[in-house]
Amino acid sequence: MRLPRSLASVTVAAALVISLPYDAMSRARAGDGKPSAPTLFGATCRTAVHGSHVVAYCHNPYVDTDRVRLHIECDRWWDIDTDSAPVDTGPAMTVRLTGRCWKNVRSVWISHQKAR
Repeated sequence: MRLPRSLASVTVAAALVISLPYDAMSRARAGDGKPSAPTLFGATCRTAVHGSHVVAYCHNPYVDTDRVRLHIECDRWWDIDTDSAPVDTGPAMTVRLTGRCWKNVRSVWISHQKAR
């Protein structure tokens, strides 16, 4: 059975009209101006200083790998500050970082970087 030309063009026009709102709605949802949910990242680290020795434990509860480094600032001007080598902390992984000064420790901190 053949459709008349006028009915065929009406059918095509109706199909276009029906499909346009769905496409417009999907684009509106993608850029609706609302901020996206924050990406959770970063290992939780605990540090302990015992005299001139420093120990840090970092646990990564998230999916992305966190590259952590231990930084130690020594108290004496002649004592060399140290930065550990970067350690990749994968999902559900705990790593131990250690370092020391010759005498006293002034401050300790951990840096985080997303591993690519």
